[in-house]
Amino acid sequence: NHSFSVLLENNKTAEAFRKLLPFEASMSDLNHNEKYYYLPQDLPVNPRQVSQIHAGDIMLFGNNCLVLFYKSFSTPYAYTPIGRVENPADLAKLLGKGNVTVIFK
Repeated sequence: NHSFSVLLENNKTAEAFRKLLPFEASMSDLNHNEKYYYLPQDLPVNPRQVSQIHAGDIMLFGNNCLVLFYKSFSTPYAYTPIGRVENPADLAKLLGKGNVTVIFK
């Protein structure tokens, strides 16, 4: 039961994401550094090689896989940025174990 503010990017993906709000996502863990959820529809994409992920980044992998990162690390993958959690200090502690339910509103 924690709330976080998210700053959305100024792009078509973030605009389409905003139109889906509010929704509840049962997010699965991957690699002990991120949670992911497959959206019910594709969003517009413009993937780019980000090279560095920061805790709190919210991105789209492919055209419908929403990813919330709770740890920072280097990556060779391309993502479309959606936004970022403004104060991600407690994300790893709150999200780091197993699957979680996140409400985006």
